[in-house]
Amino acid sequence: MTLHPLPAFTDNYIWLVHNGREALVVDPGDAAPVLEALGRIGLALHTILVTHHHSDHTGGVAELRNATGAKVYGPAYETMPEPLTRVGEGDTVRGPDGLGFQVIEVPGHTAGHIAYYAAPAGEHPILFCGDTLFSAGCGRLFEGTPAQMLDSLGKLAALPGNTRVCCTHEYTLSNLRFALAIEPDNQALQDYATHCQDLRARGLPTLPSSVALEQNINPFLRSHLESVGSRVRAHDPQGAADRGVFAALREWKNTF
Repeated sequence: MTLHPLPAFTDNYIWLVHNGREALVVDPGDAAPVLEALGRIGLALHTILVTHHHSDHTGGVAELRNATGAKVYGPAYETMPEPLTRVGEGDTVRGPDGLGFQVIEVPGHTAGHIAYYAAPAGEHPILFCGDTLFSAGCGRLFEGTPAQMLDSLGKLAALPGNTRVCCTHEYTLSNLRFALAIEPDNQALQDYATHCQDLRARGLPTLPSSVALEQNINPFLRSHLESVGSRVRAHDPQGAADRGVFAALREWKNTF
């Protein structure tokens, strides 16, 4: 399977997976980049996966469904562009060549957010995580609680380390600035920041990341470590005491 991030809007990626004949897309907030890619590569759209209800992830769904007849799958408990098949924890969605995507419920950014995980034969696994996990960051808590987001991130961090992490926003450089404020002595983080700055200077995406990489550089997956906790407690002693390190860390990022 070939994996492409299609740029959309200011910083979105619409992920496209194809086998040379049929394609699957994830969170198509805009139909135009998808239709252009389908025509350019010569693909039929087989499946549309949606992680959550925000318009920059759903805005192109109806146009693509009407133009191609693609099957649409989305969260069981969120407002979605009908018709679609609603899915939840433990369900499996089939894409091109019968590739199975396991549905993982990851509330936090929104109340019903889901992610999709697949392990194509002979390839590294793929995770489409929407706005739950970003490289060096995580999504804002618009509808869920810090405890829900922490639990959701724990589910994703437990996936195989070589899993390709396909986030839907190019937020990496801004996330890295915050991560370096939390762990300035983290050598893996310093090296990754240099690598990502080079990629963006050449107009290239920083994504996909990997689960193993995120475990080493992402403060939101490392909030249990003393290197992160001590920094958060120094910044906001009362907040860390009252709400916990993860919640205080997320609040700090909101205003960083």
